[in-house]
Amino acid sequence: MGWRTGAVRGARAYGRPPARAAVTLCATALALTTPALLVHAAPVSATADGTRTPYAFARDARTVVGADGTTDAQRLDPGRTYRSTLPAAGKRYYRLELDSSADAYVSATAVPGAGAQVSSSDGLKLSVQDADGTICSTGTAHFGPTQSPHPITASASRETGPGTYGCRGAGVYYVVIERRGVTPTAPSSGDWDLELDYVFEPALRQPGATTPPGGWNSAPPEAVFGDATRRAGGAGFVGASAVGQGVWQDAFRPGQTLFYKVPVDWGQQLSATAELGSSTGGDGYVGTAVAMSLYNPVRAHVDDADAGYSGAQTSAALDPSAPVDYANRHAVGDRTGAMRFAGWYYLVVHLAASVTDRFGDGPFGLTLRVRVSGTPKSGPVYAGTSAPRDVFTVTAADREEAAAGASEGAGPGGGATGSGGPGGSTGSGEPKGGAAAGSGGPVRSGAGDGGKDESSGTMRLVAMGGIGTGSALVLWLALWTVVARWRARGRWAG
Repeated sequence: MGWRTGAVRGARAYGRPPARAAVTLCATALALTTPALLVHAAPVSATADGTRTPYAFARDARTVVGADGTTDAQRLDPGRTYRSTLPAAGKRYYRLELDSSADAYVSATAVPGAGAQVSSSDGLKLSVQDADGTICSTGTAHFGPTQSPHPITASASRETGPGTYGCRGAGVYYVVIERRGVTPTAPSSGDWDLELDYVFEPALRQPGATTPPGGWNSAPPEAVFGDATRRAGGAGFVGASAVGQGVWQDAFRPGQTLFYKVPVDWGQQLSATAELGSSTGGDGYVGTAVAMSLYNPVRAHVDDADAGYSGAQTSAALDPSAPVDYANRHAVGDRTGAMRFAGWYYLVVHLAASVTDRFGDGPFGLTLRVRVSGTPKSGPVYAGTSAPRDVFTVTAADREEAAAGASEGAGPGGGATGSGGPGGSTGSGEPKGGAAAGSGGPVRSGAGDGGKDESSGTMRLVAMGGIGTGSALVLWLALWTVVARWRARGRWAG
């Protein structure tokens, strides 16, 4: 507590009696500690000029400048998250250095600026290419029928397993990112911010199956009932709010996107429904008002669903996923092929900005019904360590975090107000996907909770406020003891 010592010395230097200096110091500490902690409990994502942005970037993201060509492309390191920008025209290049034994997955989340104009066909294209220009894989993402500017994510990979024919050798590879749907006559929406995520998956210790399992249950799942638990959504992948099986409730405004993450283990299936609550006013119809997308642990797209809105309650439901299995990567199509890892799966829910025109600026109620079915199975044995570490595992701490909603940064910045921050953990002290450690709690669904408000933001705010106030009170009592002793010695000058 060097600063406290310095403060006391400073008071003595100006000739104040030590006891009065102590009282002054305590009052100052009590006044300053709690507000400072409350500010930290509500992180806000903003640009350098203070303008609020619709996405909470990873706090530890490194800034990297995309090159105009391969010659000057900067290297990306596995297990890291980066921040960059993408102009309206031209491509941006980044470099990967890969051996011949591992798979590499790169995703890019593009974030248009506030007030950007986009169409349903506008979007993002990302590809991984080798040094000879061979395209290893390509991924695209578009704003879609909401025609609403919001974070969109595309991903691509370099894979080395059975069934792949090119891009298997060790060497230099390039990530190439560009805008889609931009024409010379289209209105410019300026540069887009980018969050790049790079995940490394080692090879298996022993060769695995090359045929995806079949015969899994794809019938609509049994509904998830029970009173909803409050859970504020995050404003980005890293700040996604952890949820498990159950009924979760939040609120958001038109144009806002909420991020949630669900632990899904090997052999398990995930299904989810997003319900948009009824409006208290307005009329008309919005063709695509609410859109929900599912992404896997490397932020690759799995599935999506959407629904229109007339002011009456409506819902968008994801079909049950395939059970998580390593061999799913050999399947045709994203819905099965992307269910290749255990880990955190992301539910991203967006409310179209056009809802404002018909029904006002809200906020509008959101109910998220999540089901994780199936008994967890043993996963494959990797020959090395993934980067980030344990990104393809589900730990007891992950399940506890999903039940308790302990994700740091899914706090007051989520929900109807805006941003988020880091969240999630491996439970072993190692960062998992760049996330901070969460806390534990008993596993439960929303049923039977009586609608108890367990928003991680509220709980974190209370906890941090309590810690701040408690620390100041301890300081007050300690220094008041000095005052009492000083009085007993007859040295109080008051």
